[in-house]
Amino acid sequence: MATHAHITEEAVREALSRVEDPEIGKPITELDMVESVTISGADVAVGIYLTIAGCPMRDTIEGNVRAVLEELDGVGAVSVALHTMSDEQRRALSLKLRGEQTGPVIPFADPDSRTRVYAVASGKGGVGKSSMTVNLAAAMARQGLTVGILDADIYGHSIPGLMGSVDKEVTVVDDMIMPPITHGVRHISVGQFVEGNAPIVWRGPMLTRAIQQFLADVYWGDLDVLFMDLPPGTGDVAITVAQLVPNAELIIVTTPQAAAAEVAERAGTISQQTDQRIAGVIENMAGLLLADGTTMHVFGEGGGQHVADRLTQLTDNDVPLLGSVPLDPTLRQGGDAGTPVVLADPQSPAAKAIEGIAATLKVRRNSLAGKNLGVRP
Repeated sequence: MATHAHITEEAVREALSRVEDPEIGKPITELDMVESVTISGADVAVGIYLTIAGCPMRDTIEGNVRAVLEELDGVGAVSVALHTMSDEQRRALSLKLRGEQTGPVIPFADPDSRTRVYAVASGKGGVGKSSMTVNLAAAMARQGLTVGILDADIYGHSIPGLMGSVDKEVTVVDDMIMPPITHGVRHISVGQFVEGNAPIVWRGPMLTRAIQQFLADVYWGDLDVLFMDLPPGTGDVAITVAQLVPNAELIIVTTPQAAAAEVAERAGTISQQTDQRIAGVIENMAGLLLADGTTMHVFGEGGGQHVADRLTQLTDNDVPLLGSVPLDPTLRQGGDAGTPVVLADPQSPAAKAIEGIAATLKVRRNSLAGKNLGVRP
């Protein structure tokens, strides 16, 4: 006669602690999502709370719960019942996630914030700013950092498509927005709140309010890095970001051609008015590697270095050229497929160049100016 190992509630809850809520990124046990645990001999039945009725991740949560329970030594039948949190439970969850703060605040505006914020800017459209954003974010996430993307390009939003999350629904828990997590990166965009490809027809104050809400009302968790994909130019959004997140560093994206470099220089000099630091310049579409091993410089050469040199002169700060990314069809293909090229084809020339830039940004040290080091004489 077969014998079963004794199943304990402690063992069941320990197994459930390995299941994370896909939208929050924390264990369901920590989020008080375990409604009940019932053990009958070797059989285990659990009740799990979902944040909202019709939760888009219900199948994922149920499947993951069932999987960890079926791994228990000697377990028999496993049953999972799904319930929906009450308004009071959602409010309690929101308070747990927000911590001690009493209302929406912008965590990245805190001078002591450990999150590095990079605002990715360009002087003109079409230089690959959004592609650089998603690939840098995915590269850093793969290197072990906790990363987020805020799509601040309200009119020209493209992050959901590039991240493969166009069809992912956004969950709201007690006025707290849960951003989708794709490729290990949390990301939010106005594109996730509009039907189809409907245009956004807003005036300036609405843009400011949207950025503010994305910064304060979205559950970002403990991010190491937040990328903000800015619209081209030096308009309302660039000024708003500088005001709301004054410690954000600018990354300027340009192409090698002189016309693009000249316009990119203008985008960088906004830092003189906003007192923002420029982390560096990325030159995209630097050259097309041909089958015979030679490189065709379709858009010319030297634009990225020229922008870096000019911004160094104008700002009296060292502005490095972070790297040059070649004109590579795999970069476009990855964007169209919703999988960044650093994940889809990590050995491609573009992916290797972007990985190098991500590694440089990853180790960049924050300035200690004005910070209390806690050192006493």
